Amino acid sequence: MVKRVRRAPEHLNAVFAALADPTRRQLVEQLGRGPASVSELAKPLPMSLPAVVQHLQVLEGCGLVRSEKVGRVRTCRLEVTRLETVQDWIDARRRTWERRLDRLGDYLAAHPDQPAVHPDQPEHSTPKGPIS
Repeated sequence: MVKRVRRAPEHLNAVFAALADPTRRQLVEQLGRGPASVSELAKPLPMSLPAVVQHLQVLEGCGLVRSEKVGRVRTCRLEVTRLETVQDWIDARRRTWERRLDRLGDYLAAHPDQPAVHPDQPEHSTPKGPIS
């Protein structure tokens, strides 16, 4: 039987790639407190304004951030719905692993005297060398 590997939708790959960078995670944290101008976002960062703009463009490209320009000020906002999509994907993985671990727990409870065997060790092998 061939197991099919479920792939994450492309937008999730882009979000995870964007969040792999610590500067972008810091920007997302800041925007989690509310909308902010690009200059406000850049203030605590040890980099140039153009570098911050490039990070924000990556976050906009994956849908985590939306910005609008009014006059000379560009204000950025966190797109919570994109984060909710990521959270839904993570929750689905968590539910899968919880079900698997529950089944393993049920199996182990039903077979308490079954010896645990490491997958690389033959079932009836004996330890090599002296026993101390």
